[in-house]
Amino acid sequence: MPHPVSLDSIIRANLDAVRDRLHRAALRARRDPSSIRLIAISKTFDLDHVRAAAAAGQTDFGENRVQEALQKIDASADVKIRWHLVGHLQSNKARKAVGAFAAIHSVDGLELLHRLDAAAAATGSHPEVLVQVDLAGETAKFGAPPDEARAIVRAAAGCQAVRLAGLMVLPPLFENAEDARPFFARLRALRDELVDSGVPAPLLRELSMGMSHDVEVAIEEGATMVRLGTAIFGARSR
Repeated sequence: MPHPVSLDSIIRANLDAVRDRLHRAALRARRDPSSIRLIAISKTFDLDHVRAAAAAGQTDFGENRVQEALQKIDASADVKIRWHLVGHLQSNKARKAVGAFAAIHSVDGLELLHRLDAAAAATGSHPEVLVQVDLAGETAKFGAPPDEARAIVRAAAGCQAVRLAGLMVLPPLFENAEDARPFFARLRALRDELVDSGVPAPLLRELSMGMSHDVEVAIEEGATMVRLGTAIFGARSR
């Protein structure tokens, strides 16, 4: 009777397959594979999944909700992990967020930005922030329209404690990954436009875009942070 495959073995194999996908996509795009950071989206998965991925060499993890993340962060304090908040953040949770996350990808308003900066200054933390841009106008999703995003970027460039690092986009979910390409290309073009207008390039070095179903296309369009969950941990039950 065959032995059941362990969770550690499954996640290690999945991570190996994902890393191979990223490596191949980078080479096809004539990019350095080391310029792309893999963020394992662990939302809804328990601590055993996080520990298994960390044991396989994964260091960057993404969560959608502050409260769920805080429990995992506390319980995994013995593991070297860099936590990213990739979901919508309410302004009243800014103080908790700046103390817990190395990077916050979902800044979509000036009020939120200022609250994060004030909270970070008060706590002595310096999280990276990315401005989430809404390029599809979907009412069910968050993000700032391009004009607002430009204003947030310029305000973030002058913040005291948080560190502007780039832009993020969450395009509509398409069956065909190619249909997401225009959204990735537009985010890159917006970044380039902001740099041309005087925003220092190091402050917009990151493009957070691409998930399990469309990551190759995102890499071809310049993604530097890719957010994969299903390909690493499997289908979510909720």
